[in-house]
Amino acid sequence: MSQKLLKEAFISNLNGTSLLEISIGLTLAPLCIACRGLLLILYNLHNGRPLRSRKYHLLLDFTVLVAPFVLGCTILSPILPLLPITIGAFCAGLFYKIYNRRNHYIRTPPKQIIHDFLKTSLEPDYIPSITVFRVYVNVLTAINILAVDFPQYPRRYAKTETYGTGAMDFGVGAFIFGNALVCPEVRQKTGVVQSKFSCLTRQLLSVWPLVFLGLGRLISVKAVEYHEHFSEYGVHWNFFFTLAIVRMTASLLLTLFPTNKSWIVAVILAVFYQLILDTTHLKMFVLYGSDGKDTRVGFLNANREGVFSLYGYLAIYMASVQVGSYVLKKRTLVKDWIEVICFFLLTVFILFIFLHMSQVYVEPVSRRMANLSFCIWIAAQCLTFFICFLVTDLILVFTKLLVNGSRVPCCWNFTQPPNTNTKHDSEPTSIKRERKWLSICIINAIDKNQLVFFLLANVMTGIVNMMIDTIHSSTSFTLFVLHLYMFTNCLIMYILHAKNILLKCW
Repeated sequence: MSQKLLKEAFISNLNGTSLLEISIGLTLAPLCIACRGLLLILYNLHNGRPLRSRKYHLLLDFTVLVAPFVLGCTILSPILPLLPITIGAFCAGLFYKIYNRRNHYIRTPPKQIIHDFLKTSLEPDYIPSITVFRVYVNVLTAINILAVDFPQYPRRYAKTETYGTGAMDFGVGAFIFGNALVCPEVRQKTGVVQSKFSCLTRQLLSVWPLVFLGLGRLISVKAVEYHEHFSEYGVHWNFFFTLAIVRMTASLLLTLFPTNKSWIVAVILAVFYQLILDTTHLKMFVLYGSDGKDTRVGFLNANREGVFSLYGYLAIYMASVQVGSYVLKKRTLVKDWIEVICFFLLTVFILFIFLHMSQVYVEPVSRRMANLSFCIWIAAQCLTFFICFLVTDLILVFTKLLVNGSRVPCCWNFTQPPNTNTKHDSEPTSIKRERKWLSICIINAIDKNQLVFFLLANVMTGIVNMMIDTIHSSTSFTLFVLHLYMFTNCLIMYILHAKNILLKCW
């Protein structure tokens, strides 16, 4: 069997893992963010100043924010539940040490500290959880698309064949969800009068690179005979085409429906699509082709998964537009964001109930068809992921209140703590002076050039696969390649950010 066929077989006919294991794995990201923030605050407490070395910032960020995921999806996957417990215990120890050695609120009782924390004003125009969510989806995608080709990567994490929930299945849906959170319709400021078609025009200008990237991927994959898994999107289709069409179609729908009603459109799309799957021959066509023997003759037969899954991805996108429009409402106090978290927790609880009912009475989760269960799962899992980042941000804000002069990149800055008439040293008197240091971190670097990072990861994945026999790689070699690959990706983004280079042509 040729190397191409071996690799295709290696990623085919898989059934995924449990929802619980995916949820446990996703808790690593907010815990790593908390760990990095607490380490920086503790450094400030010990040294009396923030960490300003760009070199050490890069090493710290990569070690704490990226490396655990490379290990978690390879050699540490058998003990995955222990990773969040270990990192969580380490974070608790860091917080305990900071609290006992705090240089602010030294003699204040805990009840008063919490009271002041709830009334703390935060930057109203910056929500770091959105940035961190979108960046981590990109980072996890970059790790998984290469790691899946190595034997140390558990097969249960890879994309499922027809039904099931794999970590990579979540990544596809989360990418769509993250894009919608910051779409032009969501970012449109309240009170600003704009033409209904202004956002549509902006989307037209922003999706054409995705179309060209999709064409570029199609041509290059066919030219070098790169291994493909046709049941993902089809023979000629790829994720770039899906993302471009979903964004354009969503903008068309949002010229007809207000953003605060987009959840209704999402429900109608997902339910209607599922009804069509169940009441017609569409499901059999998507799974087995027009002849029932998995034919790929003709454009629709060849790309049936990519074409018909658009309905499900569009429903996910519209649901995320609703989330984004709610999150971006102007809020300033910590207690306001706690209310948001409580509302989202209730929403997640309801969504998981619906997911259970859908899987039992309708159909199991299928990324291949992007069915109703898949849409509900992605919405529930993404909201859970986002809630974790919101909670992490608030924990770091609380910790920053305890230490004068503390600085944490990609974290809320507070304006004026309500407990005294004097300003807290860490905000906002020196914000302008320190902002350039706060912006130098991997999260901000990737956020500035997210599409470039995604494209770079895809290109480097292809290069590695063409140069290395990944299927027969040893454990030590696999870890070396994955860490080098991710460090190279992050270093390039870091350099671009440090040089203030934005690679965007639309």
